[in-house]
Amino acid sequence: MTNLSPIGVFDSGVGGLTSVRELTKLLPHEDIIYLGDTARMPYGTKSQQTISKYVSQDIKFLEQFGVKMIIAACGTASSVFPTQDFFKNIDICAYTGVIDPTIKAACQQTQNKRIGIIATAASIRSGMYQNEIKKIIPDAEVVAKACPLFVPLVENGYAKLGNKVTQLVVEEYLSDIKQKQVDTLILGCTHFPLLAPMIQNYLGEDVKLISSGAEAAKFAKNILEQKNMLNPTKESGKLKLFCTDSVELFKENVDTFLEHNLNTEILQTSL
Repeated sequence: MTNLSPIGVFDSGVGGLTSVRELTKLLPHEDIIYLGDTARMPYGTKSQQTISKYVSQDIKFLEQFGVKMIIAACGTASSVFPTQDFFKNIDICAYTGVIDPTIKAACQQTQNKRIGIIATAASIRSGMYQNEIKKIIPDAEVVAKACPLFVPLVENGYAKLGNKVTQLVVEEYLSDIKQKQVDTLILGCTHFPLLAPMIQNYLGEDVKLISSGAEAAKFAKNILEQKNMLNPTKESGKLKLFCTDSVELFKENVDTFLEHNLNTEILQTSL
């Protein structure tokens, strides 16, 4: 592991590419290895035991590339995987999920101490977001809602503002959160930023949306700076994407999530 080593990022599918998108903006000279476990997605409907097994395999896959940092760009994985012991024997300088950076950003942002969370069913069941918010703001009012339909809507191209089907789902899922008058909403799944314009339109401009993928990318930049592990070269970083199912289907979503042309290679792998 050196400064020139890549950053490893993984998710159950393509949602983690929202974090990759931010990384390429913040750290344009870094090489990135991304794994989307598309053959076994979504993780959010699986048991904690199954998710932990999958995440262990994801991390071991990235480890073979000598990555200097690993980002679990998956709200579900971040909320249920016991990381402390697992990383004792892995030669990386840092690891982060999306929860800690996101919670800190939300708690800094809120003015009325009413924070909403939308995520997968597994993330909400874990109580991780809720518990961590209470550690920072004990008297916070936290409104948590599982939104399982958001992921398939995004991945099937229903994320554009004005889509009538998705608009109905947004209103159904977020009516409680709107009624509670939260001033900050955590987008606890990395797919959800693609629905941000629709969510913002429904909740109003006064509600601050916190993207878990973007906050994880900001944290990665800060920690690599602190550890003097940034890539010193001036060349544009390379992005290598791996998926565990069809490359063709994966590529359709890659173009949507990344938004701009990158030096990208897409390969299929097995775990």
